[in-house]
Amino acid sequence: MKKQLIAAGTALSLLALAACGSGDYAATEIPPKPAAPTSTAPPPAGPTCTNNLRDELRSYAPTGALPPPGQMLAGSKMAEIESRGRLRAGISADSLNLGSRNPISGAIEGFDIDMVREVARAIFGDPNKVELVVISSPQRIPVLQNKNSDIDIVARNMTINCARWQQIAFSAEYYRSGQKTLVQRDSPAKSLADLRGKTVCAPAGSTSLDNLNKYKDRGVKAITADTDTGCLVLFQQGKADGITGDDTVLAGEAAQDPYARIIQDERISDEPYGLGMAKDDVVFARFVNGVLAEMKASGRWKASYDKWLAPTLGAAPTPPVALYGRTP
Repeated sequence: MKKQLIAAGTALSLLALAACGSGDYAATEIPPKPAAPTSTAPPPAGPTCTNNLRDELRSYAPTGALPPPGQMLAGSKMAEIESRGRLRAGISADSLNLGSRNPISGAIEGFDIDMVREVARAIFGDPNKVELVVISSPQRIPVLQNKNSDIDIVARNMTINCARWQQIAFSAEYYRSGQKTLVQRDSPAKSLADLRGKTVCAPAGSTSLDNLNKYKDRGVKAITADTDTGCLVLFQQGKADGITGDDTVLAGEAAQDPYARIIQDERISDEPYGLGMAKDDVVFARFVNGVLAEMKASGRWKASYDKWLAPTLGAAPTPPVALYGRTP
């Protein structure tokens, strides 16, 4: 019990930090979206999902060289952002090494944060002209669908998949994660299926939860929280026997809890990350893909990986190869 209280205090502190401020601008907390009214109307028609990974990963090809900072195409999303004076990005503030608050400086930092700072650099010539808006996992898609939210881009370890392409637009892949499971250090479990009769947490609105639900028929009990740290708190309070999620996120959680370990020999799924944008922001998606291509080619992608992820996940892999060919 003593270790649970100590560890839970650490996670609760992170939750408190995530709720205030954001790097260069005051943090904005978006309240939970009210439930949509029930409708019997059929959903809008859209492309058929093939669930073929190569097809899912195809984004919009960049069109030539990026324009110089401060000279964005008139009428484009980039020009709108330029006129506003800052890029607004939906991010996490409690995913250690991806997007979390530095307890000393107060700045939100991490691998995902570096991605949106590069987009700001390309638009303004200044990576700090970004407003970091703290959102929960279930809010990632709604804030891009809501025209009144003013969120330009989401960088919150979001998996690219066919179903989500029906709702939003994605950049090309910027990182390939994989789903694993975190358990108590003394747990004998060697796989998620070994947690039969046990309770496992995954963030709401995530592909991790979708995959976890496939284990219900094996006796694994699924519970959710709105944030990654919410799952960590439940785990440290003894309300969850395990957490399943992206290896990037679990590495940060294991770093916060010396009594936890990640089951390394089982990779439940591949989780290709993309930056999310509104579905009709095709020109912006092409621009962002040009930014990511430059980041990978220049070595800035590797420098970011080495800073944030290498200490827990090992040497940098080759950056994901961008796949293009999607048409509006």
